[in-house]
Amino acid sequence: MLFSKLVGFYERIEAITGRIEMTNLLVQLLKETPPEIIDKVVYLTLGEIYPPFIGLELGVADRLALRAVKLASGMSEREIDRAYKELGDVGLVGERMLAKRSQATLFMEQLTVEDVYSALEKIAKASGEGSMETKVQILSGLLASAQPKEAKYILRIVTGKMRLGIADMTILDALAIVFGGGKEARDLFERAYNLSSDIGYVAKVAAQEGLEGIKKFKITVGKPIRPMLAERLSSAEEILQKIGGKCIAEYKYDGERMQIHKRGDEVLIFSRRLENITSQYPDVVELVKQHVKAGEAILECECVAVDPETGDMLPFQELMHRKRKHDIHKAIEQYPVNVYFFEALYVDGKDLTLEPLEIRRKTLESIIEEGERVKLSKAIITEDPNEIEKFFHEAIEEGCEGLVVKALGKEAIYRAGARGWLWIKLKRSYKSEMMDTVDLVVVGAFHGRGKRSGTYGALLMAAYDKRKDVFQSVCKVGSGFTDEDLQKLPELLEPYKIPHRHARVETGMEADIWFEPKIVLEIIGDEITISPIHRAAWSMIKEGYGLAIRFPRFTGRYRFDKAPEDATTTDEILEMYRRQLKKLTPTPPGGQEVT
Repeated sequence: MLFSKLVGFYERIEAITGRIEMTNLLVQLLKETPPEIIDKVVYLTLGEIYPPFIGLELGVADRLALRAVKLASGMSEREIDRAYKELGDVGLVGERMLAKRSQATLFMEQLTVEDVYSALEKIAKASGEGSMETKVQILSGLLASAQPKEAKYILRIVTGKMRLGIADMTILDALAIVFGGGKEARDLFERAYNLSSDIGYVAKVAAQEGLEGIKKFKITVGKPIRPMLAERLSSAEEILQKIGGKCIAEYKYDGERMQIHKRGDEVLIFSRRLENITSQYPDVVELVKQHVKAGEAILECECVAVDPETGDMLPFQELMHRKRKHDIHKAIEQYPVNVYFFEALYVDGKDLTLEPLEIRRKTLESIIEEGERVKLSKAIITEDPNEIEKFFHEAIEEGCEGLVVKALGKEAIYRAGARGWLWIKLKRSYKSEMMDTVDLVVVGAFHGRGKRSGTYGALLMAAYDKRKDVFQSVCKVGSGFTDEDLQKLPELLEPYKIPHRHARVETGMEADIWFEPKIVLEIIGDEITISPIHRAAWSMIKEGYGLAIRFPRFTGRYRFDKAPEDATTTDEILEMYRRQLKKLTPTPPGGQEVT
């Protein structure tokens, strides 16, 4: 398959913003893609060469890419810098510079998708001393063989700025239409994706084995399962009523959620975002080898920082010290951790995701040998709301965030990648109006004034609408940022800056600067109100109005552990608003709506 053909589709996709039109173009692209390279086409379309959990990135900064453009085009550094300042997009710079090359390049052999993918793979794998020079040489060689439009997308892929507005869920829609006979097969494709977190692999199975291959999709140790998520409610009575009167309540530890994969002595650790974080926790790897008595297993746990002197649990933020690439053994000594297991998803050849919680918990108990640093999550089974309340306060006293209350019975399966009423969080902050924090995605910014001149004065924040796979604005936040935050925000957000509102962002507000929805921040506010500007839960309370957070403030917590799609959903914002309304004075007959 010629790379120019793929680029033709990219040009058409980039020119539109509607999800339906994008999906139709993807359907056409997938139909015209040979089955043996469909995984590569899917990865490249997402701006990747492997699924994110592999942890192998291209790692080419803009300046490095511009060096490759210089070598491939023969243009002067001055001319390239001038174009970069004007265009602000390495891809457009490459397109312009390579269009000025000698006419002799018109007789070059055409690039195939395999050529491009193979070169990008070599760039990603280049490491060690001299690796940056190796990356530049490979990239410049690839660009020298590329037409200007091809160069634009090659450069965007290597610098991580593809920006077609396409996400995994859009590709799943297209796969269901092409290989499943229509969108009614979408759930089967989504389950396959949720069990593997590898959309390229799902596409290849679909292309080679059809719908039957997708139906027979199996869990694989080493490919992370997308985590099940919880809803939230504010009282034990409401929770019990929602989940059928009987539950298991577990401590909600303030740590890093981990998915542990074990095969013999090989252990992999994936974060909530399904990133491979094994290198940050060599001590956890050893604990798993010692305490997990199964040949093969996929388990979930919370990893919690503890005070080395008292053994007390420490806040989640302390685990940020484990992100360092060097002196990890010093971090292990200074910031030791305990591990609390709460789920068994796969054990010795058996898929447990479709088994009820009681069986999963018993399996977990049978293979975990508890010790001082490895334990099962503390839990009780109860039908009594008072017992839940008492257990909740015990959890708070021990340094936990609260409880996760889980349904029991045949329906209580592990719903990979889904949020539902089988798991419900009860946290201290949910006990009053807007005392709870929410995790929102940065989608835009506003220029600062006065003391904030030269940085951002406020950020436009959005919640995630899963049904539409878009991010809907919910507030403009300018409070709670320290001087250090204000200094580093432009640098943090620079890689995601785009010239227009992203195709997956919905808002009635015009930001000065727009971003790809990538960075998640924790926000607190006073209350939730209806808004004619913000689009969260649009027209679900009142026609022509969305929901907004009033007097929002940044808590200081950057949620790098969360993908944008893991942010607080618009459904959660809507539920919080409705519960807040119940605490207000009812509207009198014929009176005004309570807002």
